[in-house]
Amino acid sequence: MDKDKIVGKPISRLEGKLKVTGAAKYAAEYEVENLLHAYVVNSPVTKGKIKSINIDKATALPGVITVLSHINRPKLAWFDLQYADMDAPPGTVFKPFYNDEILYNGQPIALVVAEDFETARYAATLVEFDFEEKPFETFLTDHTEQARPPKFGLATALKPPPPPPTGDFEQAYQDAAVKVESEYQHGTEHHNPMEMFATTTVYNGEGKLTIYDKTQGTINNQLFVANVFGLKYKNVRVLAPFVGGAFGSGLRPQYQLLLCAMAAIHLKRNVRLVLDRKQMFFFSHRPPTKQNLKFATDVNGRLTAMAHTALSETSSYEDYFESVASWSHKLYPAPNTLFEQKVVPLDVCTPLDMRAPGGSTALHAIECTMDELAYKLKIDPLELRLLNYSDTDPSAKKPYTSKALRACYLQAAERFGWKNRTPEPRSMTRGNKLVGYGMATGIWDALQFPSRVEAIINADGKLILNNAVTDIGTGTFTVMTQIAADELGLSIEDVDFRYGDSQKPFSMFQGGSAMTASTGVGIVVATKELKKKILKVARKMDNFPFAKSDDKDIIFEGGRIYLKADPEISISFKEIVAFNKGRNIKTTNMGKPHMLKLRNYSKATHSASFVEVEVDIELGNVTVTRAVTAVAAGKIINPKTAKSQIYGSMVWGISKALHEETIMDKKLGKYINTNLGEYHIPVHADIKDMDVIFAEEEDELINELGIKGVGEIGLVGMPAAISNAIFHATGKRINSLPIHFDELM
Repeated sequence: MDKDKIVGKPISRLEGKLKVTGAAKYAAEYEVENLLHAYVVNSPVTKGKIKSINIDKATALPGVITVLSHINRPKLAWFDLQYADMDAPPGTVFKPFYNDEILYNGQPIALVVAEDFETARYAATLVEFDFEEKPFETFLTDHTEQARPPKFGLATALKPPPPPPTGDFEQAYQDAAVKVESEYQHGTEHHNPMEMFATTTVYNGEGKLTIYDKTQGTINNQLFVANVFGLKYKNVRVLAPFVGGAFGSGLRPQYQLLLCAMAAIHLKRNVRLVLDRKQMFFFSHRPPTKQNLKFATDVNGRLTAMAHTALSETSSYEDYFESVASWSHKLYPAPNTLFEQKVVPLDVCTPLDMRAPGGSTALHAIECTMDELAYKLKIDPLELRLLNYSDTDPSAKKPYTSKALRACYLQAAERFGWKNRTPEPRSMTRGNKLVGYGMATGIWDALQFPSRVEAIINADGKLILNNAVTDIGTGTFTVMTQIAADELGLSIEDVDFRYGDSQKPFSMFQGGSAMTASTGVGIVVATKELKKKILKVARKMDNFPFAKSDDKDIIFEGGRIYLKADPEISISFKEIVAFNKGRNIKTTNMGKPHMLKLRNYSKATHSASFVEVEVDIELGNVTVTRAVTAVAAGKIINPKTAKSQIYGSMVWGISKALHEETIMDKKLGKYINTNLGEYHIPVHADIKDMDVIFAEEEDELINELGIKGVGEIGLVGMPAAISNAIFHATGKRINSLPIHFDELM
């Protein structure tokens, strides 16, 4: 009866064939009858007012149905209720077509609806506007005097303010034997998932909508649409079974959802709205950030003082911020600390979480500062980290539920060949290339949200699971199926996990590397209760062979119940359901974090990244030739999908360090490289040899599965490791990301 466990096996993505053959349907691909197409008109003005709109030329075009704007939009409940979605920061959520005000460049100001996409797109060029333009402020470093602490509201409970100061930082820093003061910056980054944002709204009659949407949260968007239009929640169904990447951009409902639903309700027709690639730059971005760090040690290299100040942009109407300054003290202990977080309101769209928000920003500055200290101290950078290693969370003065970071350091260093590094900058070469080694630490929150799961055994003895969670390409569908199969002793083929539908039981939006822990725990809780219900029905059967046996004496395996002491005695799920008059046996239960149990602990995943770079001596161009990342994330449900997540994060780390940046023209107040030709991201030729290690880490405290998320932990250490490797190769410390080759020539 020793059935092999499915959890822990490198199973390929269950929906992989559907995706690579084109059978998987995305938001803009569903076949809908009598479909109209909409196209957004975006503001060319950065700040001001719309004085007039002339739609005559557009509406005269054959096939154009209507042009909607603030002048003729239908009345919406939301505009009176000031409704915000579940991920909204403090402030006043942006309302498309609310009035004549222009708040940022690219703001949606009209919507053309036509019989086909091409007509709608062309007609959008014929809508004429007269604007009253106003002075604007869009450049962070030009307006640092306006910096202020952000508003910490209920919606930012996951982003607490920085920890309070400890000791006497100023005195300790002044008296320190070794000290480093540095400034770091990174530019704006924009989400560019493969699938562009799109919504298909099916009008099902008065007050009823079925919406296919690109989103990370079907229920969040259901609540949003229902509140905006004053509809009953049960009459709004949002579906997103396949999502072509999102990584933060789909956490909040984007404006195409509201406008598409508005047009469908107004016209009582089915409507599709797809944003083009340029329009993907008119919402959500990682905000440009400026950081100032002061770290100091004693003569032996132990940290005695740390100060970390972060300054980033937000919009004029919402207080978005990333937790940046909080991370220093989560990694390293120091008796004297000072942390500050500030924002500068500007005339831009509200920024939005982008993979590893705050963490990737902060760790770049923190780990480069640690590297700088190591060179000043003449200590190996790895040795400095080990010297300042802490098993507890210094900022909270609590132990971690588990922390195998030391194993990450040692295993990654061994695999990488860190011992072959010669310490002096510019001391390693390969032909006409300078070779550099760099390393950095990573840390990310081990989050878990409540998740409600319905578990059903049907007449065929199959397990059906229902939950509203999305799968944005992370392998959620596959790992949930694995977890469920093991919990009930079934094969993968006998489990049907149904998801991506707001009509299914509650799930938070997919984000924060939290979904495996959240929905996975929900599955554990629901299947345990389902076992009890199956046994309860079975014990009523006249021929039930072990009616008096305790639950602990019974094994669930292969769609049957066995007596542990005598495996020859068994009964099938199909027989039990048949006895139940063919009625499904089901239960719905909520998995949730153990807040009381974990109140005395901190939770985090950890990583160590080691990188080799080559820098052309004459041209200055950088190639990341090798990278190894070791991750400690508790039990790994599926090594194949988990490793894929880390690979993807490592590629993003390379992109952040060397490629990605949206350029703001401060005179025009707009981004000027709003396309994938000029917004640089890595291509296959940029990615060389990468390796991933999962350090063994048992965590019996964190949740029922002992698991932590792996989506973002592979990214946070990579930019710093690359920056540190470039310094080792060239002797030049470049503190602004992305690093451009001309700075190294």
